[in-house]
Amino acid sequence: MIGFFIALISGALMSVQGVFNTQVTKSSSIWVASAFVQFTALLVCLGAWLTTDRSSLLAPLKVEPKYMLLGGAIGAFITYTVIKSMDTLGPARAVMLIVVAQLLVAYVIELLGWFGVEKQPWEWRKAVGMAIAIAGVIIFKWK
Repeated sequence: MIGFFIALISGALMSVQGVFNTQVTKSSSIWVASAFVQFTALLVCLGAWLTTDRSSLLAPLKVEPKYMLLGGAIGAFITYTVIKSMDTLGPARAVMLIVVAQLLVAYVIELLGWFGVEKQPWEWRKAVGMAIAIAGVIIFKWK
């Protein structure tokens, strides 16, 4: 149950962050805003590390395969694409499309067992759920 609430908080924070980041972009540029966002995230993470676990900062370099270390670089592009989509579509439409894209890609990752994720079998109910989510986007966008 705790995972459910953490996911809800995560979704809410992503929406608020996207709006904040879009506003910061208006007084600078998208890459300056993205760099600022990533820098402040680094400061928060270092502060949390200092006050909690103090594990080795070099431990991530031991991860295999090495491409798993690209999460931060991907994060920079996530920040960029969230800002651009919220600026052009508005927060509600952008988040709806982002969430549907996340669901679709996550399901494909599970189905194919990519990136070390345990492979899951095809389930019609999940495909129907995805179709309903996509229909929701269409209905939401419909004028």
